[in-house]
Amino acid sequence: MGIFATQLSNVVEWNESEEGVLLWKWENDEIKKGSKLIIRMGQDAIFMYNGRLEGIFKNEGRYDIESDIIPFLTTLASFKFGFNTPLRAEVLFINTKEQLVKWGTKSAINLPAQGLPGGMPIRAFGTFSCKVDEAEVMIDKIAGVKKFFTVGDVKDRIIANLDQLLMSWIGREGRDIFNLQMDAANIAKGIASDLDKDMQRIGITITDFNIESFSYPEEIRKMQEKAAAQAMVSDVNKYQQVAVADSLGKGGSRGGGVASDMVQLQMGMAMGQQMVQGMMGQGMLHQNAMNQSQAAPAAGAVPLPAAAPKFCPNCGTPTGGMKFCGNCGNQLFQ
Repeated sequence: MGIFATQLSNVVEWNESEEGVLLWKWENDEIKKGSKLIIRMGQDAIFMYNGRLEGIFKNEGRYDIESDIIPFLTTLASFKFGFNTPLRAEVLFINTKEQLVKWGTKSAINLPAQGLPGGMPIRAFGTFSCKVDEAEVMIDKIAGVKKFFTVGDVKDRIIANLDQLLMSWIGREGRDIFNLQMDAANIAKGIASDLDKDMQRIGITITDFNIESFSYPEEIRKMQEKAAAQAMVSDVNKYQQVAVADSLGKGGSRGGGVASDMVQLQMGMAMGQQMVQGMMGQGMLHQNAMNQSQAAPAAGAVPLPAAAPKFCPNCGTPTGGMKFCGNCGNQLFQ
């Protein structure tokens, strides 16, 4: 009798053999006497009877359906198993774990751009995370139509709305469409909010949404690279200063190779230019001093010679190299 009873019983469980399944219906709708229910981590078990939700069981473990489950069902609390009276009920399993999904636009999105009549075509790529938030809502909206519901179904629904959401959020606040990556976090935050409102209609919440990259046409990408190169060339002096400072910080050209030697050469040229400029500056200062010393005397004054004359210009007495004349005392030179 024990063997025969065991043959009548069954195990109600979900092994999750396929990844990304959010809702799965147990294939057999006859629950026999002695059957067991197994709930694994990250699962909810939902009992349905005549299309009506009877109870949701969330705690993982192994349960005897007759003693541990039926007493808690809404309309089946007094159900008694007979020898030929199995419980005809549906059991649905919900995957409550968070799911990470990659997404990408199916085709290029044409964003309005000045000077481009057809718009700027871009693509976007990223990830989103979702999980079942309201099992009752999912059962009401999905279970009557499908035996299982997957992350792929969620992704299809999101992709269907994504083009319009991207255009809407990119077009706000006058964003620079040529540099969208800089504002990707704010765009993603807005899209996540809108997607969450839509997906909650089927009991799913969007826990995270990220934009990893925007992809521009090849022509636009080349123009951006060219503009970046021109910006670097226009600031080459700053680049050289940074290179010199970096070389000094690393101890010169020891072991630096060709690049370090070039930096040292640039340093030498710069130092040479500074030395020449310094020498030229000192020469100019000396010349200015000479010019000042040789400047014309004030009006009415008799200029004095730079060196002692051989004869005094006042009395004709030989000077002998003296600063003052020995005969008349006249000052001969400064």
